[in-house]
Amino acid sequence: MQVILLEKVTNLGRLGDTVKVKPGYARNFLIPKGKAASATAENLAAFEARRAELERQEAEQLDIAQGRASELDGLVVTIHRRAGDEGRLFGSVGTADVAEAINAAGVEVRRAEVRMADALRQTGEFPIAVHLHADIDAIVTVRVEAEG
Repeated sequence: MQVILLEKVTNLGRLGDTVKVKPGYARNFLIPKGKAASATAENLAAFEARRAELERQEAEQLDIAQGRASELDGLVVTIHRRAGDEGRLFGSVGTADVAEAINAAGVEVRRAEVRMADALRQTGEFPIAVHLHADIDAIVTVRVEAEG
């Protein structure tokens, strides 16, 4: 299925690119989220009429993301959890916990923006990526410490 991208999509293309994707990906993700439109003649004409507005919006979103990234880079947050003698946690620290700790530090972050391969199950310091824009990731250091 051919779609026109209405914003930059990671690993797919930039604003205005016409790309071929699987129909389910287009119907279930790209089109409902407003990231793409079907590549029909009507939609192509409508996109060209709105191109300047969409490029301006994308530039504004990029500027906002860069500002947030400058606040987040170098930020160190501490999370306290119960742990055993060898530093293994009773439970784990997930994306919601990291997002909550960053929000408590004064920077607004959504849980979906926090990128972790696995939950943290040890005490220590861990670099965690925060995905703010298709082009911008910020690294936050999360320090997991034992309670008490």
